[in-house]
Amino acid sequence: MANTKQIEELRQALLTRQELITKNIEGSRNNISSMQGIECNDDYDYAEISSDSFKEGIIANQQLKELKEIEDALKRIKEGTYGICEMCDEAIAIGRLRAKPFAKFCTPCREIYEVERQ
Repeated sequence: MANTKQIEELRQALLTRQELITKNIEGSRNNISSMQGIECNDDYDYAEISSDSFKEGIIANQQLKELKEIEDALKRIKEGTYGICEMCDEAIAIGRLRAKPFAKFCTPCREIYEVERQ
């Protein structure tokens, strides 16, 4: 189980990632907005702008999902339940938390979760 110092390090990593993602999402929104004002001269321009806008949207949606997971992890830290698997109530290995600070399942339970989702 992660000790207090390790949890604080992970909390800082989560806050740093949260700030980065928030800036990225804002940038994506601005890019999408600016693309909407671009005048299309032909079908190729339209296709390029549509493709860029679509990619920005996909990236922003993925980052919104990660942002939610980070917020949930920060909430678990505040509540004192961080680092405990939500499926089996066992401690999540510190190596897993360092690799994925917002992990809510231990590795075995994550594998079970992935199989059940298929």
